[in-house]
Amino acid sequence: MDASYHRNPIYITRVDYDRLTQLVQLERQVHGNGRVAGLSYELKRAQLVDSHDILPDVVTMNSRVKLRDMSSNKELEITLAYPKFADINNRKISILAPVATAVLGCRVGDVVEWPVPNGNATYLVEKVLHQPEAAGDWVS
Repeated sequence: MDASYHRNPIYITRVDYDRLTQLVQLERQVHGNGRVAGLSYELKRAQLVDSHDILPDVVTMNSRVKLRDMSSNKELEITLAYPKFADINNRKISILAPVATAVLGCRVGDVVEWPVPNGNATYLVEKVLHQPEAAGDWVS
């Protein structure tokens, strides 16, 4: 994997890990490895945590997060979504998009990078605005 993704430890709930691993396997069958290489890499290095034990400042699936561009200081607010629920108009970004893959499992204060057409985008994870687990939305 190239160096465009952050190197901080990342934390993923066991439920998210299982669902994302299935997604990676299905995507590989249909589209090959290209679309899921980044996500696959992040899943392999993730520390797994039970949903009840995940810290509230960790970006999990379906979390809404505020990012800050390190070069322009502009804010970006996104929600991590499974591909079938992605909706760019409502800023629900597919986990297969580089930005979503880059922030998955990060904590507030982490700096992440992901590839863009003219290089890399570098953002600070400024705030987790909504995390399903912290809101008591337990998934089994």
